[in-house]
Amino acid sequence: MHIDAIDRRILAALMADSTLTSERVGQKVGLSASAAHRRIKQLEDAGVILGYGARLSPQARGNPTTVFISVTLVDQRRDTMEAFEAALREEPLVTQANLMSGEYDYLLKAEVPETDSFERVHREVLAALPGVQRLVTHFSLRSVIVDT
Repeated sequence: MHIDAIDRRILAALMADSTLTSERVGQKVGLSASAAHRRIKQLEDAGVILGYGARLSPQARGNPTTVFISVTLVDQRRDTMEAFEAALREEPLVTQANLMSGEYDYLLKAEVPETDSFERVHREVLAALPGVQRLVTHFSLRSVIVDT
């Protein structure tokens, strides 16, 4: 799908506030409500817009500590990586996972609620994932930029 300047403005408006009605999006980008609705639907159908969601406050998420974990696997065989990734998808504490180039295999972002201990998460969750050889953990002091 070709994305033009109006589509980009629509996307920017929805990234800032996904609850905007088609009428409000149209007002922001200079389209009628029906034209804005049609364009939004096209962006959704083309897979440009993957979904909508709510950003929850830290309190609603249990005042989590954000932890970044670099993971080195025992090997990089397809079955090892697939088993690791499948297990990650089942772990709700892991909010992001990236296959990396360089020194380690994966970089994970986890949110550990204040009611849980990282020692338990490290021992019972992360170290128990299939194929893990080494974990290196970094605790976030605060978020400087949070994208939507």
